[in-house]
Amino acid sequence: MSEAADHAAEGSSPEPKLKWTRALLKLSGEAFAGGQGSGIDPPTVRRIAEEIASVVKLGCELAVVVGGGNIIRGGLASQSGIDRTTADHMGMLATVINALALQDALEKCGVEVRTQTGLSMTSVAEPFIRRRAMRHLQKGRVVIFGAGSGNPYFTTDTAAALRALEIRAQVLLKATNIDGIYDRDPRKHPDAKRLTTISHDEAFRQKLQVMDLTAFSLSMEHGLPIVVFDLNEAGNIRRVLRGDQVGTVVGAA
Repeated sequence: MSEAADHAAEGSSPEPKLKWTRALLKLSGEAFAGGQGSGIDPPTVRRIAEEIASVVKLGCELAVVVGGGNIIRGGLASQSGIDRTTADHMGMLATVINALALQDALEKCGVEVRTQTGLSMTSVAEPFIRRRAMRHLQKGRVVIFGAGSGNPYFTTDTAAALRALEIRAQVLLKATNIDGIYDRDPRKHPDAKRLTTISHDEAFRQKLQVMDLTAFSLSMEHGLPIVVFDLNEAGNIRRVLRGDQVGTVVGAA
């Protein structure tokens, strides 16, 4: 290393402390598809894994709930004539495919991972056991939750809120393709303003589409903050967990 680089390293400020040290990250199925719209885009999954690895190295205990919309959506499948319960089980299996893809990418980043599923499939993943999941987190492992809650008629948003509460997460990170919540639809109103913070009650009163109603009600009832942020902006997961002004925080004191 050159002398100039040595001085730069010595003078660099230390990494800020994390605001939240145990978090649950909700990834939609679409996040796995990247720009191709459906299926799994390996470079995109690798980028997400690298971001997750960076916050784990800072000491964050992180769990992840994954969706499956890049492969199949249970609700849409049921509209095409498939029995709703069967369609939802198909959607749950799609989330496990994404969970295994993320597990592989994280392991390639040197992160220890355990995948747990709401449906029993012990050949590829552990069954969801709350105390075991919490023990994995304490040991610095990322825990990926697949198959939603294991129940039909419930979305992966609801599974994310439920798992976050079960593992005593301090915050629920809702990764999206927009940079937060706006007071009006920014696609229709160019002057729409992004909200930096808002209470659960106010978000509910304004009927803001934070998460589905069941998931939002669970979070509101138990005082679980939700951060809605843009996953496409590199480094945002780390910025959110440091408490930087990224996205919209719903329910923070």
